Amino acid sequence: MSLINTQVKPFKATAFHNGKFVDLTEASLKGKWSVFVFYPADFTFVCPTELEDLANNYAEFSKLGVEVYGISTDTHFAHKAWHDTSDAIKKVQYPLIGDPTGLLSRNFEVMIEEEGLALRGTFVINPEGQIKVLEVHDNGIGRDAAELLRKVKAAQYVASHPGEVCPAKWTEGAATLKPSLDLVGKI
Repeated sequence: MSLINTQVKPFKATAFHNGKFVDLTEASLKGKWSVFVFYPADFTFVCPTELEDLANNYAEFSKLGVEVYGISTDTHFAHKAWHDTSDAIKKVQYPLIGDPTGLLSRNFEVMIEEEGLALRGTFVINPEGQIKVLEVHDNGIGRDAAELLRKVKAAQYVASHPGEVCPAKWTEGAATLKPSLDLVGKI
């Protein structure tokens, strides 16, 4: 069974955000779009490049009313230490959630049990708390924040335009499709 269109399961976690520790729950997500970006661990190699890329694009996500959350099985204390010592992570203005028990990683089905680490999982969550985009891949493959931004825009477009869908490589302002009997076999 896929997690697409399912509700985010209940959770309680602590994040490092803007120099403070903040408590978050599934209720914290309600009313706005959210992106969960799971990554294996702090103080590693691919992870800081991804989180820095997200930080460099964070203003664009914010303009869309989207909050980004970085999540690993490290503690919120480790997130603070990483923030304080890494030039790349110092740029991060979004919450870094600690998941030392692995509850969130298991809820989103990205936990590598034998390693106690998360796979690289990306989830776009709508304001009602439903998962609308899901992408999980090998930990050796870094993600692209610009492509994630495009997917968020597509998810928001589809949500606000019932009956329309976004074709491959759709970008904001491009033509969409209105599925109907008249389109069958004509695309």
